[in-house]
Amino acid sequence: MRKSQTLRKAIMERRAVVVPGCHDALSAKVIEACGFEAVQISGYGLAASLLGKPDVGLVQMKDVLDLTWNITEAVQIPVMADVDTGGGNAVNAAAIVERLIAMGVAGMNIEDQVFPKRCGHMAGKEVIPANEMAGKIRACTEVRNQLDPEFIINARTDAFAVHGLDEAVRRSNLYLESGADLAFIDGIKTRADIEKAVKRLEGPLSVNVMDGISGMKTELVPIPELAALGVGRVSIPVASIMVAHKALTAFFTALRKSPSGILPGQTQWVSSFEEFTDFLGLKEYRKLENEYLPKERMETKYKGTTKIVG
Repeated sequence: MRKSQTLRKAIMERRAVVVPGCHDALSAKVIEACGFEAVQISGYGLAASLLGKPDVGLVQMKDVLDLTWNITEAVQIPVMADVDTGGGNAVNAAAIVERLIAMGVAGMNIEDQVFPKRCGHMAGKEVIPANEMAGKIRACTEVRNQLDPEFIINARTDAFAVHGLDEAVRRSNLYLESGADLAFIDGIKTRADIEKAVKRLEGPLSVNVMDGISGMKTELVPIPELAALGVGRVSIPVASIMVAHKALTAFFTALRKSPSGILPGQTQWVSSFEEFTDFLGLKEYRKLENEYLPKERMETKYKGTTKIVG
């Protein structure tokens, strides 16, 4: 089964499949190792990790695609890309879908904000005309249908914050009618709003609970309850980058304050070197070296010298 088929099946079962966000290949591997069925790429996470900047449309699409390739190659579970507003008009968006499918990506998020976009939980958002976004969806759908009919198009609307639930639902249904598989109403507020949206949408709903701790603008509802409501997907997009920020800040603060400048024996801060290299697959690379390098080279290599024998 293709990864796109796996993802589609999980979403269409409407069991609130949890798709955490990653900000790089390492965080994607951690999410996979922890047992999640799929991973999405966090636009905010990419902006923060690549540029050290907020999610306000500063990351170039080439960088988004390059990083998406790295992440997709790093894991076996389905990956959903985040292409923001689609890189321009409908033609640009369709070209991006072609690239994503060629890379083996299982699906993508595309949104109806005015460029430059911003994180959905920030103030000051604007949305493009609904018909313009519908055109982007139709163009993306044509490419999807030709290259991988299982590829998931998740149509995000930011209209809730600007125009309210009714307009967000109207737009979502228009996008679903135009070929989107999943509707994402970002910034939706309450459980009651979620329940209304599920009942009124012509396809599955995606809900964003940000870090899974605060929920930010969206009320935190337990995942089993979202599944009972019929939600298709639950996004936890920014947890990885925010966890990394907190852990790095705590560690380097402790290191800087240490009178000795080091933290002897405080193993709670870090994975062991062996544990970390095992996680990254060093043992598998060593096996490949053993298989392909001449025996005399291997014997010399691991005696502490790089001299080539023969």
